[in-house]
Amino acid sequence: MLLEFEKPIIELEKKLVLMQEQVAQKKDERLHKAIKKLENEIRTLQKTTFQHLTRWQRVQLSRHADRPYTLDYINHITEEFIALHGDRFMGDDKAIVGGFGKLEDETIMFIGHQKGRNTKERQARNFGMANPEGYRKALRLMKLAEKFNKPIVTLIDTPGAYPGVEGEERGQAEAIARNIQAMFDLRVPIVCIIIGEGASGGALGIAVGDRVLMLENTWYSVISPESCSSILWKSWDYKEQAAEVLKLTAKDMLGNKLIDGIIPEPLGGAHRDQKAAAETVKNEILKQLKVLAQRSPEQRTKDRMEKFCKMGVVEEMELK
Repeated sequence: MLLEFEKPIIELEKKLVLMQEQVAQKKDERLHKAIKKLENEIRTLQKTTFQHLTRWQRVQLSRHADRPYTLDYINHITEEFIALHGDRFMGDDKAIVGGFGKLEDETIMFIGHQKGRNTKERQARNFGMANPEGYRKALRLMKLAEKFNKPIVTLIDTPGAYPGVEGEERGQAEAIARNIQAMFDLRVPIVCIIIGEGASGGALGIAVGDRVLMLENTWYSVISPESCSSILWKSWDYKEQAAEVLKLTAKDMLGNKLIDGIIPEPLGGAHRDQKAAAETVKNEILKQLKVLAQRSPEQRTKDRMEKFCKMGVVEEMELK
């Protein structure tokens, strides 16, 4: 998958590879200098391009086919991971994965949305759109983590909860609402990280935590740019304008005090260096859990509630 704004960079990188192959065949001082110059040009172009991305371009990056998903992060950062399945009511929703994983010396309950790499996987995982069973599974795992006094880390990456009739028949809204309610009262530390798309209640169903963080090239909003465009303009053609109006990037969310921090990505996006992106996420998790561990469960739940209750609150001042 190649995004339009990445093309000039990719073309230069292809040229660089050809020049490096020529150097391997023959020693040429002028060629060495040309390679060094081209490497500098590529770095400069990367910095310029990714420092000035539009909101829609960041949405595109969040959906990049090579971007790491929940299981990629778990496999990169955990030494051991035991996946747990099923909601004990209906079935096992593959759009949400979870289980205990060991992060250095600490055992953590990881829960996250999981998309697929190919058509078969995407269908099996419903494109990361969870049904009620997925949210009930997530809640079961959260309660299990609380029982054993283990911190919870959630990784959010969904275009939204599954909108089908069957999901609504089985209590989609109730399942999400119950998760939100329960997460306020969990006595263990909770760190929530948006690693890709964070759409609507589908994201919020596992995103109530002591710390809510976003990777640099992700988005978090009540609605996707395409759906917003179709409602306001009766067409998907205005999705870029919708993204600007929604102000849905990590920078926007931090500015509006809706998240607690931004996790930087490797230059060019997390898909360019999954290992480096995972290492940064790992360090951030460890840092946040270390801070949260110093507070009592009562203080954590109190702070968690106060943080979310402050969102959207405005004060009116009388002009004299």
